[in-house]
Amino acid sequence: MRLKRSFRYSMYATFGALLLTGAGWLVADWQKNVAADEIWQQAAANLLMVHGGVAMLALLTLGALIPVHLLRAWRSRKNRISGSIMAAFNAVLIVTAFGLYYLGSEEVRPWMSWIHLTAGFALSVMFPLHIWLGRRELR
Repeated sequence: MRLKRSFRYSMYATFGALLLTGAGWLVADWQKNVAADEIWQQAAANLLMVHGGVAMLALLTLGALIPVHLLRAWRSRKNRISGSIMAAFNAVLIVTAFGLYYLGSEEVRPWMSWIHLTAGFALSVMFPLHIWLGRRELR
């Protein structure tokens, strides 16, 4: 199920921004523990704020994607495996983001963070693979 160009590019931009801000936050968070500069602390805070804002846009695009892409592709039996993996990674990211933001447990937070990071980077690999598999199937 090919998406309209404008919607497709907005998805690419949104998820690209999530990848960049997430990776940037990871570097800044690591650097703030290594270097004593306050700039890394500020960079980490700013990147996390932008990441959260862009994640809200991603939720909107994912919600719009369900009727125009997911359901139609599922009914026509196209790209089901990679699509299901994409949906699962996104669900894990949503749940862990909620947990990171709202759960104050210091015992759960490190696990939630690692699961979120792993799912996010796995999604960044799965995203182009899903597109490639879908385009290959169209031919």
